Amino acid sequence: MARGELRIYLGAAPGVGKTYAMLEEAHRRAERGTDVVVALVETHGRKHTAAMIGDLDVIPRKRVTYRGAEFTELDLDAVLARQPELAVVDEYAHTNVPGSAHTKRWQDVRALLDAGISVLTTVNVQHLESLNDVVAQITGVEQRETVPDAVVRAAEQVELVDMTPEALRRRMAHGNIYQPEKVDAALGNYFRTGNLTALRELALLWLADKVDDQLGQYRAEHGIDKTWETRERVVVALTGGPEGDTLIRRAARIAARNKGTDLLAVHVTRNDGLAGADPARLAKQRLLVETLGGTYHQVAGSDVPQALLEFAGAVNATQIVLGASSRGRFAQIFSSGVGATTIAQSGSIDVHLVSHERAAQGRRRARVPVALSPARQIAGFAAVLTGLPALTVLLTIGPSLSLTNDILLFLAAVIGVSLIGGLWPALLAAVAGSLILNWFFTPPLKKFTIAERDNLLALGIFVVVALAVSWVVDTAARKTRQAASASADAQILSTVAGSVVRGERPMMALLERVRETFGFDSVTLLSDGEPAAEVGTPVCTRSAEADVEVRADEHVTMLLKGHPLEASDRRLVEAFAAQAAVALRQERLSAEAAAAKPLAEADRMRTALLAAVSHDLRTPLASAKASVAGLLSDEVHFDEDDRHELLVTADESLDRLDRLVANLLDMSRLQAGALGVSTVDVGAEEVIPRALDDLGPDGRRVTLHIPDDVPPVRADPGLLERVLVNVVANALRYSPPEHPPVITVSRYGDTLELRVIDHGPGIPRDRWNDVFLPFQRLGDRDNHTGVGLGLALSRGLTEAMGGSLTPEETPGGGLTMVLSLPVSS
Repeated sequence: MARGELRIYLGAAPGVGKTYAMLEEAHRRAERGTDVVVALVETHGRKHTAAMIGDLDVIPRKRVTYRGAEFTELDLDAVLARQPELAVVDEYAHTNVPGSAHTKRWQDVRALLDAGISVLTTVNVQHLESLNDVVAQITGVEQRETVPDAVVRAAEQVELVDMTPEALRRRMAHGNIYQPEKVDAALGNYFRTGNLTALRELALLWLADKVDDQLGQYRAEHGIDKTWETRERVVVALTGGPEGDTLIRRAARIAARNKGTDLLAVHVTRNDGLAGADPARLAKQRLLVETLGGTYHQVAGSDVPQALLEFAGAVNATQIVLGASSRGRFAQIFSSGVGATTIAQSGSIDVHLVSHERAAQGRRRARVPVALSPARQIAGFAAVLTGLPALTVLLTIGPSLSLTNDILLFLAAVIGVSLIGGLWPALLAAVAGSLILNWFFTPPLKKFTIAERDNLLALGIFVVVALAVSWVVDTAARKTRQAASASADAQILSTVAGSVVRGERPMMALLERVRETFGFDSVTLLSDGEPAAEVGTPVCTRSAEADVEVRADEHVTMLLKGHPLEASDRRLVEAFAAQAAVALRQERLSAEAAAAKPLAEADRMRTALLAAVSHDLRTPLASAKASVAGLLSDEVHFDEDDRHELLVTADESLDRLDRLVANLLDMSRLQAGALGVSTVDVGAEEVIPRALDDLGPDGRRVTLHIPDDVPPVRADPGLLERVLVNVVANALRYSPPEHPPVITVSRYGDTLELRVIDHGPGIPRDRWNDVFLPFQRLGDRDNHTGVGLGLALSRGLTEAMGGSLTPEETPGGGLTMVLSLPVSS
């Protein structure tokens, strides 16, 4: 029996129309004669979705009792018994009630597929296992129902059901997704425009990766090696040389010409891992690549052009950036070089050969490391001087052997010498052995001549084999020492990196690990000649005081005190110095940001205070002055009611002025450091009613939604009340009588959000910042209605309490002011 096919409708969020699209496909299949059943569809009370089921055959759900409550689940046995061609199963990531045949619904779907039944199903991007933590970070809501990515990727078809965030929020506001009592909370939490935009991007990127995998699989199955330019990818090849920075920046400029182009840097190392480039320079170049938005990769291969082209083909690269060869012209006569070979074999991939300062100047040859120690070499020479004469004596006085056996014994002696002393003693043994064989054992004896042609051939083979064996043994010894050195370096790098990552201050931890690892008394980091960090004693402040000086870049130098540095360790220390320079720059940037933040906050608060003084004081002063002036005037005579009304007006104005001045003085003391904000645990259900009472009769028009389980917040009750009075007053001012403002309270992660929603004319998005400027009320500068402290000061007061005040668009028209405060711990 053939396995059924799985088709998944993927959405960024609930309500985008996945179930509707799935049922549309089910009807299309049914019209074509396919036997279709609705195994399970969750309508969530959406009448359009429920109507879409229509006349499709529906299999009743199975009722499951768990802990005294009754639930309905997919009746897997009934669907298997019905054996349709196609089954519609909604909510692929659903967790079944305990006691069901499977834990997850996707396992039920797998059973249907194994039975030869094709399935249509739906899943949201937040339910994908690999994106679960990312979605939780974005939305503040942790999804407990997840499905492994591999299960979704295995589907024959994954179709994205897409909708813009604005359209989805309009659907929500019109009641097409959730019940009316849940709409405001949903719009203020999960269905924020920013959240939906981020979720939409996640869904698009995830699906793009799946399409990329499918394309790669298709190309592999059909043996397609040519590059398909579905997306521009620029690969820059790095050798670890000084020209790398130039190549990276050139490649970045090429990538920047087309939006969405990927930048990939790759360094090809030899298969043995021994002939590596300068790690310090590669570390700097990797940092540069990542700063420019690219990624760094390292591959191994014995043939550099082939390894580079294989990598480029694997990532479907469209362009390769190479540096012009730094070898001299004489060397290029014997080998075309990496650049020319790559161009010749690149096929459809464009290759950019970039010139640089070291092009065609030749390479400085690295000193070939000594394979064996001097003691081993001396022992090898001693073995030649004693072993060969001893072997000659034994063969002369012992039983007579054939020339072939004599040659084999001398060959064994040469191999033994090479094992003891390496190449040069072995070469001496080979030459001396050939002369001894010619003199003592090859006819005519005791003459350096050879009578028979076979003996000449045998002696020639002996010399060649002896030299070859000597070279192989010496090379193996050299590689062994290099491998041991590389292993030790890797161990040091691993240990130092681990200790740095675990430390609270990466730079100090790095310097301390360098000091301990290489046995120095002190390590000092100089920045532009001035000490920036140091560990150990005595501290070096000048290059002349240090035993070792290593430059990290043009500004940072590392000084080491204690002993001279071995040449083999210098590259490692240079790599650590480069990382220390990066850590120093990061610490300074963090310190500058921390120092600038209080200044910015103080400046913002000072601006708000000045705005309030120049604007908000004028209204109550003008009202009080006008009332008092009228009472003192001899030109107009007021009756008792008029006098009382003027006195009440003056009294209310002076009360408002008193509250305003008190708040302004408190904020002035706060900015001067003489008054702290008194944050306490306070409930929204305590402060909001007081704020509405302050608004008088107008405050009773406001609709209030406060859930029973909202936690308290850390805030100053007086300041919070003042902020609410001003924000709600603005909402009342612009709300039509038939649609009064609404206040909702909801939790979002570690913050509590108080949303003041009005359905007035709203504010264009590009003018949202204007409402926090003094005298800005959508162009209405009438000061007779009263403005409280002003939105500028309201935002300053909110931020002083550790919160934020931000505007949002009200679905259907209007403005929503979101007051966010930290939840009490």
